[in-house]
Amino acid sequence: MYIEVYGLLTEPIWIFDLDDTLHNASRRIFPFISAQMNRYMEEQLGLDAETARQLRIRYWHRYGATLKGLTLHHGVEAAHFLRETHPVSEMLPWLEWEKSLADTLRRLPGKKVLFSNGPIHYVDALTEHMRISRHFHARYGMESVRLLPKPALRSFRRVLSKEGLNPAHCVMVEDSLPNLAAAKRLGMKTVWLSTQCRLPAYVDHRIGKIRDLLRL
Repeated sequence: MYIEVYGLLTEPIWIFDLDDTLHNASRRIFPFISAQMNRYMEEQLGLDAETARQLRIRYWHRYGATLKGLTLHHGVEAAHFLRETHPVSEMLPWLEWEKSLADTLRRLPGKKVLFSNGPIHYVDALTEHMRISRHFHARYGMESVRLLPKPALRSFRRVLSKEGLNPAHCVMVEDSLPNLAAAKRLGMKTVWLSTQCRLPAYVDHRIGKIRDLLRL
């Protein structure tokens, strides 16, 4: 895939999401992290299980991340929360990813950046375990964008600024439609990883597997 900039074709800069894009997080990892967050809130805030669950969901809907609500309203230390709720050693055995993923990233032309809403220790551990970390020029986690998760435009702009990137040169690869909509607002090309048939106006391409990027 090449993109046209000022009438010239150039290799894109790929910005990849991690969870449910480069690996399957929904089946085991996301439920486990949610349970860890519930347990943390029960222990640290003295809540019963149902109150903790409802508060976690409320903050996630309001702020895009439970942590944001906890730091704003309860004085929770971000680093402690992220470390306790993302014990990577327990999650690594559950990782599921395309076995051709490393080869796909190697063959894909253009610089690659990883941008996740997960904490950086989690991002680094998963990419190392999948043996794909060397294919990324840079990796960004929650701490890298001052705990402001996607789809906030400020979080995207922070990554673009730190890497010195023009969004018109970038292609965002994501499973999340709100994140793709934000990327499109900034001027990026967008690729949606999904098996759905629809194609929203802010999605340029839809793929079923990461390896399908080589066909674009």
